[in-house]
Amino acid sequence: MARRFPFPIPFGWFCVAQAADFAPGEVSATRYFGRELVVWRDDDGDYHVQDAYCPHLGAHLGIGGKVVGAELECPFHGWRFAGDGACSNIPYSDRVNKKARLRTYPVIVRNRFVFAWYHPEAAEPQWDIPEVPEVDDPEWTDYYSSSYVIKTVAQEMSENGVDPAHFKYVHGTETVAEMVRYDTEGPVSTMLSRQSYVTPKGTEWGRIDVYNHGPGFSRVFFEIPGLVDAWNLACTTPIDDETTQVRFNFVVQRHESADFTDVIANAFVKEINKQVTEDAPIWENKAFLPVPALADTDGPIIKFRKWYSQFYAESSA
Repeated sequence: MARRFPFPIPFGWFCVAQAADFAPGEVSATRYFGRELVVWRDDDGDYHVQDAYCPHLGAHLGIGGKVVGAELECPFHGWRFAGDGACSNIPYSDRVNKKARLRTYPVIVRNRFVFAWYHPEAAEPQWDIPEVPEVDDPEWTDYYSSSYVIKTVAQEMSENGVDPAHFKYVHGTETVAEMVRYDTEGPVSTMLSRQSYVTPKGTEWGRIDVYNHGPGFSRVFFEIPGLVDAWNLACTTPIDDETTQVRFNFVVQRHESADFTDVIANAFVKEINKQVTEDAPIWENKAFLPVPALADTDGPIIKFRKWYSQFYAESSA
């Protein structure tokens, strides 16, 4: 097989930064979607994501570029570009070059993250990302965050959610998780399941409910009765066609004791993060099989793949 994964980069909303990482006037270079990008925040506080190379002579705008009001200035010749990508000023000319334009990605800020909309043909956004009220609720903790860069594609990572059997054999759970429901509607998929947890009180049955909003954002609810209610806001962003960054961001419902909350939350988050490190060697070394030999009790893998296929632009598939 020439490539492990026969997929282009999917389209959708993808996290490119945490909102708190950028004060007004800050600029950063990054790489996602197989492209060099510049992320910047103008003096009014608005975020912008654009292709990084200046269309004049190719300088990287994220390396030495600076914000001037609502414009981004190139470090090479001082050309400026507006938030919509248009060349707005050439300091040594009375005219601007209207053909000199940066590709600009739609941006939204949700749940303290900066999301950019990527589509290979620059099609407009086709759905939204929901606000999660628990993120700013004082009854819930602040984020417990972690980030991983893994040599795999977003689809393979997401497929784990409909593969309950692997939890026993990869993560050592006592039982195979029980899937209660799996539904898809447009860009949203919903999976409700029951999972056993080993707790100080013995084995408890709890919940893992996964709500995917396109290929880049998931809300995952965990419940361990009497111990943990938590949301994981999982952001999955393709770096290129075989490398993915995943960010886990947990908020946990507070108990009366702040110390008890912190102990429980840290133990729970540590366990979920451990599972990522257990999955990573499999993801990084497995290949996608278009026609897998499934057991009759496997999860809805084929239904998941059909749902996910909508996020590949037809001309790119």
